[in-house]
Amino acid sequence: MMVRLEARDRLVQIVDWSAAVWAGLVGGTVFFLMNLFLTPAIVGGNAWVQVRLLASIVMGPKVLAPPATFDAGALFAALATNFALAILFALFVAWVLHRWGLIVGILGGALLGLALYLVVFYSLTWFFPQFFAMNGRGYLLSHVVFGAVVGGVYEALEVERFEPASESPRREG
Repeated sequence: MMVRLEARDRLVQIVDWSAAVWAGLVGGTVFFLMNLFLTPAIVGGNAWVQVRLLASIVMGPKVLAPPATFDAGALFAALATNFALAILFALFVAWVLHRWGLIVGILGGALLGLALYLVVFYSLTWFFPQFFAMNGRGYLLSHVVFGAVVGGVYEALEVERFEPASESPRREG
């Protein structure tokens, strides 16, 4: 069966959701590792503070109590939260940026990462006040890099597919 397009019909590019999920996993890994190692080097503290901070989203602020040492439950909660949020953000990035190429994916992703940083640290801190204390260059950098990685990986993995924009294309066959 073939689809015949009329002059009034146009093609629209559809989002590659699979590529978006993979971009979220890759970006989430980069983000987690940056916040585990780089951010403590910039702002001080240790990696377990970062893990417990992420875990506090689902476990509550009680997980932040000292000492900031290894906790398997906190690590599992932090990883699950990190990757769930990373995939959700990547789906949004894919939906916004899927029509353009790699450069726009990287730059647009970085801008969306910056926007995510602003949302997290200037509005979601109302619900999670423990994040306000972590506001700074390290987190700004990790969010911008995260967005750039998600946008770039999405565009690199995307399989471009198009479908007719009209609601009822004429079919021949």
